Amino acid sequence: MVLIVGLGNPGRSYEKARHNAGFMVIDHLALDLQIPVEQKKFGALSGRGKIQDTQVVFVKPQSYMNLSGEAVRRFFDFYKMERPEDVIVVHDDLDLPFSVIRLKAGGGHGGHKGLLSIIQHLGSTDFLRVRIGIGKPDDREMTERHVLEPFSKEEMKRLTGVVTTAGLAVREIVSSGIQAAMNKYNGSTINNLSEEV
Repeated sequence: MVLIVGLGNPGRSYEKARHNAGFMVIDHLALDLQIPVEQKKFGALSGRGKIQDTQVVFVKPQSYMNLSGEAVRRFFDFYKMERPEDVIVVHDDLDLPFSVIRLKAGGGHGGHKGLLSIIQHLGSTDFLRVRIGIGKPDDREMTERHVLEPFSKEEMKRLTGVVTTAGLAVREIVSSGIQAAMNKYNGSTINNLSEEV
C-alpha cells in the first residue's frame, strides 16, 4: 500500500493557486488512472486503486495546509502502515524555479506548513516528496500572497506539462522505486507550451 498525498487548500477560490499544485497532480492522476477521489473520510477526499500491481490511496486533505498532517496520520493508521517511506507527498516548492520538478526521500520542511504538519503527525521526516517548483517573489514579504495567487498567464501555458510530468514521476516512484524515479526526473524542466489545466 502506498499513500499518495497532494497538498493544497480547499475551496474554489484556491483551485488555481500555486499552493494547490499538489491537488492538481492528484486530480490529473485520478483522471488518468480512472480512480475517483471523491470519498469523504478522515477530513480528506480520497480514492483507492492501483498503479500497476501496487495498491494506492490518493488523498487530498480538506483542512487548511497547516493541518494536513492530521488526515495523513489517520489514513496511515487506518491502513496499518508502518513505513513513512510508503507515503508520497506532492507539494509546491518556493525554492525551485517554476516548472522544475525534484524528487526527494526524507528531509526537512523548508518552511512549508503542510510538510511541517505531516512531519509532526507522522513523527518522521522519511516520507517521499515530489516537489513542484513555483518560484519565489523578489520581495520576501510577498511570499504568502505569491503562493495563494493563481499561476500567471505565462505559467499557465506550461502548467499542464508540469502537472503531467509530476504525475509520471509519482507513477515511476510506485512502480520502480524512488532512486530510479530520481534518476529519471530530478531537475526536469518542462519547456513545452501546453493548454491550461
